[in-house]
Amino acid sequence: MRSLRFALGLLTVLPVRPVDPTARLGAGALRWAPVVGAVLGAVAGGLLVGLAALGVPPLVAGLLTVGFLALATRGMHVDGLADSADGLGCYGPPERALAVMREGGVGAFAVVTLVVVLGAQAAALAELASTGPTAVGAVALAAATGRAGFCWVARRGVPAARPGGLGALVAGSQPWWVPTAWWAALAAAGLALGPHATIGVVLGAALVVTLSWHTARRFGGMTGDVLGAACELATTAVLVALST
Repeated sequence: MRSLRFALGLLTVLPVRPVDPTARLGAGALRWAPVVGAVLGAVAGGLLVGLAALGVPPLVAGLLTVGFLALATRGMHVDGLADSADGLGCYGPPERALAVMREGGVGAFAVVTLVVVLGAQAAALAELASTGPTAVGAVALAAATGRAGFCWVARRGVPAARPGGLGALVAGSQPWWVPTAWWAALAAAGLALGPHATIGVVLGAALVVTLSWHTARRFGGMTGDVLGAACELATTAVLVALST
């Protein structure tokens, strides 16, 4: 249960009593991450439905829900997506890409990526806003699928691209079957929402696998930013699939 507490403190803004981070706790936290994501997603889905019931325009409700998820996670995953986009968009060796990601600024690649990804999430949520309980399940499934991607990015055989930080703490900590089992379970659970949900989970998993392969080559390993990027891409895939 210390791993779950660490996951809640790391991945949400909940005032959880801090614990000293260790590699073992980090590995356990990643395995709990889809559960944390499902809870966050269910709350966000409830917010979306509530805003729609109050007469808030669907796109505005979708944007507010995206903002809530960013606030509830301290913006970590969105920041990781932006930094990964800038790193992948620059020229030069891995050291140059990692330096760009550490600078903290927001470049053109980051801006465009955030607009497209978060805009797609908001538009998909707008389509789901009027579906009531289905929307709650859809957002919970999407958030859980995104966080299952953490385990693939941190799978064994992929080193940390640089020392220090979350990436170095969890790099190489997950057997390949952990994310595979999570994705299989989520794809099966998605059948309750219809075939598009399962397609979304599969597509999200494919995006994470591709991103992890490319970033490992480009950066020389994985970073905490790649965890965030994987989460946002897979979440978007599920939401878009369910909104069609």
